[in-house]
Amino acid sequence: MPGPTIVGINFNGNPISTEKSVGNRCPPLARHDILSMLETMPLKITTWNINSVRLRIDLVARFLKSTRPDVLCLQETKCPDDAFPIKRFKRLGYEHAALSGQKGYHGVAVLSRLPFEHVDIQNFCGKADCRHISVVLGERAKLKDQIALHNFYVPAGGDEPDPVVNPKFEHKLAFLDEMSARAGLRPENSQRAILVGDLNVAPLEHDVWSHKQMIKVVSHTPVECEKLLAAQKAGGWIDCMRVHTPEPEKLYTWWSYRAMDNWRAADRGRRLDHVWTSDALADRVSAIRIAKDYRGARRPSDHVPVTATIEL
Repeated sequence: MPGPTIVGINFNGNPISTEKSVGNRCPPLARHDILSMLETMPLKITTWNINSVRLRIDLVARFLKSTRPDVLCLQETKCPDDAFPIKRFKRLGYEHAALSGQKGYHGVAVLSRLPFEHVDIQNFCGKADCRHISVVLGERAKLKDQIALHNFYVPAGGDEPDPVVNPKFEHKLAFLDEMSARAGLRPENSQRAILVGDLNVAPLEHDVWSHKQMIKVVSHTPVECEKLLAAQKAGGWIDCMRVHTPEPEKLYTWWSYRAMDNWRAADRGRRLDHVWTSDALADRVSAIRIAKDYRGARRPSDHVPVTATIEL
């Protein structure tokens, strides 16, 4: 029996065939789709749990000068809005800011070189604890079709994976349940939407350095993994990081501070940071880059930047 017909080359340099895609992979593109995408301009979106934006503003500036994403989504900014270093970002070319912060804990922000059509903040579990912010990019950003961008910081959940004795873990599970149920996180087939952030769950076997040793550790317990995957399924979201790097290849975005200077050699990481897109954008993601070297910077965050390039 003849094999599938090769119809082109994708953005990773791999052949595209007429054979149907499997699982989480994006469908093959027709030739006219490929030519159309080659004529478009890339939109680069970075997600990064910065673990205090004021403490690491120089590191952020270094990254922005090097990578120049169009939009930067930060989590765990640990900064009230009136103290956010907005002037520094404007000097770096990021004129537009959507902020939801508080003193000392949590906090999310979207910094952009493109203007927003709309900004929205949603609360979960009845708490105004600065874990979500979304923006819409559209006509003002010279986009023909609008894109909704959600930036999340899911609760870490503490150390004990038992909701009965650990209120933080109970909160995390309830938060994930609300993500599944929230109507605004269920884009229609034609709607262009992106969900990024520190979701604090490594849901797949090869998202952690050792599935066997991590299965009872918060961030990789079965109940957390099931609930995050349920939220992904409920919204019809595509896990673009795993489209570009399928299992069984290991994929990490976080390395514990406990590893100290040995983090790279030990490489005991977890994929806690995620990039999801609606089906309408899934075949437009041309690249995913995990900037691992930033974990080795002076006074780093324990997370590293993840940048998605989307052809619009």
